[in-house]
Amino acid sequence: MTASILDSRIFTPLFHSDTMREEFNDHARVRAYIEVEAALARAQARVGMIPTEAAQRINNAASEIQIDMERLAHDTGTVGYPILGLVRQLAKAAGKDSGGYVHWGATTQDIMDTGTVLQVRAGLDLIERDLQRVACALETLAKTHRNTVMAGRTHMQHALPVTFGYKAAVWLDSVHRAQERLQELRPRVLVAQLGGAAGTLASMGEGAEKVTELLAEELGLRSPLIPWHATRDALAEAGCALALMTGSLAKIAFDVMIMSMTELGELAEPFVKDRGASSTMPQKRNPISCEVIRGCHKAVSESAHMLLGAQEADLERATGPWHTEWIALPQCFVLSHCAISQAIFLLEGLAVYPERMRDNLNLTRGLIVAESAMMALAPYLGRQVAHDVVYEACREAEHSKLTLSDVLAEDGRVTAHLSREQITQVLSPENYLGLSTFYVDQVLG
Repeated sequence: MTASILDSRIFTPLFHSDTMREEFNDHARVRAYIEVEAALARAQARVGMIPTEAAQRINNAASEIQIDMERLAHDTGTVGYPILGLVRQLAKAAGKDSGGYVHWGATTQDIMDTGTVLQVRAGLDLIERDLQRVACALETLAKTHRNTVMAGRTHMQHALPVTFGYKAAVWLDSVHRAQERLQELRPRVLVAQLGGAAGTLASMGEGAEKVTELLAEELGLRSPLIPWHATRDALAEAGCALALMTGSLAKIAFDVMIMSMTELGELAEPFVKDRGASSTMPQKRNPISCEVIRGCHKAVSESAHMLLGAQEADLERATGPWHTEWIALPQCFVLSHCAISQAIFLLEGLAVYPERMRDNLNLTRGLIVAESAMMALAPYLGRQVAHDVVYEACREAEHSKLTLSDVLAEDGRVTAHLSREQITQVLSPENYLGLSTFYVDQVLG
């Protein structure tokens, strides 16, 4: 029986990622803690703080131990943290003489924070790997539809012609920024933690400053300038970067949902039998991936908000905000990767219907290029007068169900300066794409 959607067998195909969950489940969490304890022993042996033989036995025990998870859970429930119970089991496995050097001079938060950073690193690796697939799918859409003309929309109404390649390039540009953020935060987030009881490492005595550097080296992390027990901005930054990333994916999903509406029909999610089916309406093909992506974004955003709140860590060690990270970080990573997985499915198989885009472009009988007519008349009439002339023509075209071209061709203020052929050219959507294709090439470049 499960209470969380992240562990639900029913919602497994929708709201979590098996690969990411493997990095944030209990076994991965404990494995990370043990890895830190072993690295700490190796680092301390390198500066002569503990015997080399003890470090070797601790390291061997760490690689071979099978943690009694039920016992660890019981100890955690009693103590309030998992590390004391874990240290007891590891120390016993290392033997009487060597076991006494397990966790030498460290504190619970040193091990848990550094273990969390190892999980975050693994999570970032997965996210960056699969986010690149999203970027590649968008590159393909931008290239393929560089010149596919469609209606650009503002305030849910026709605005000006664009190309679908332009729209895909806009999406791609935001994904590129998400990739940059995830790379840029690594030096700030992937940092070891070692401070002892109050952050001063007083328990380790001489050579303590070297141990922190060597622990970080053993784990492939950066060494902190000072312990960060009660300064949690780095993990909050990671959560915010994931929220921004899922926000970019949610924008794409929302656009696809709108363009998949029956009334538009310009896009559709990949067809899979029964996917998006209704229990009562046989015709339905609901945009499930888009819906899941948007749901994930909202949950990741709330989890990031929890991480921001956890920055209010009091004094040298927090009394409670730290615990919210245990809840929020796994949700951020698992649901972020879920959103990416759904986006890969959506975008790699996205159905695009250029003919419907053309039909919709022509729905207003030329009104979508009214600005083009205004700008063509502006050199002769002045911009504001030209605007008023075309505005009147638009209202007439709407009222009479005529094309804008026909209405303008009957207006002497227009024909005094533009021929019928020129009006037709001015009102061709293909001739009023501005920098659409330039921007596509610039993003792809």
